Amino acid sequence: MRSLPLPLALTARLTPVIVLACAGWALSSGPLDSGKETAAKDTQKSRSESSESSESSAPSSTAVTKTYGAAPPPCTSVAAKTVSSLVPAAKTAGKEIPSTDTSLRRTCSWNALKGYDYRWLDVSFELLESDESAASSYQDRTTEKNGGGAVPGLGDEGYSVVNLTTEDKQQTREGTVIARVANALVVVTYNGSDFESKKAPSTDEINKGAIKAAKEAVASLKAAAVN
Repeated sequence: MRSLPLPLALTARLTPVIVLACAGWALSSGPLDSGKETAAKDTQKSRSESSESSESSAPSSTAVTKTYGAAPPPCTSVAAKTVSSLVPAAKTAGKEIPSTDTSLRRTCSWNALKGYDYRWLDVSFELLESDESAASSYQDRTTEKNGGGAVPGLGDEGYSVVNLTTEDKQQTREGTVIARVANALVVVTYNGSDFESKKAPSTDEINKGAIKAAKEAVASLKAAAVN
């Protein structure tokens, strides 16, 4: 057999390679590959639809309903006769302490010196975002002011503590009552000193006075929610 010219021989050798390459290209880009792409697209679409379905079926977050949305006027939360009894010689109208946000916190203060006896009473209303937040704050405060005890029947939960301090031989006894009512906290502070004897009022007097004011303040808070 006569040898083919080099270009023609080279062409003959390359032809199968080209044919196979073309066949390979046809297999990779033909109907089979197209089917793979279609299947992949269908799978992706199915996952997307499933994700959208899950998102649409997921429960939507709703705003927490608060029992108390605003703090009531604190200076009318305690009866005038109670103020006169706990803080003799004080103006029963009291004085509201400035607050950065009166919808969240309001405080009224009464104080007076009658003879040598000094008394101070504070009543505060504080509103939190939820019952859970108020309960957490209540727990933190009562833990911080340890040494006291529960006050049954005062709001959802109530606590009272009395402490004695002495400075320059002058005694001061202070009682603190904290009550939680739903998402609101009622905080009462009541203290007293006798500047003549340098002694402080008894624990019983301060504790009972603080609890009395707290009960009236809680009742005022509940009445404000109804109205």
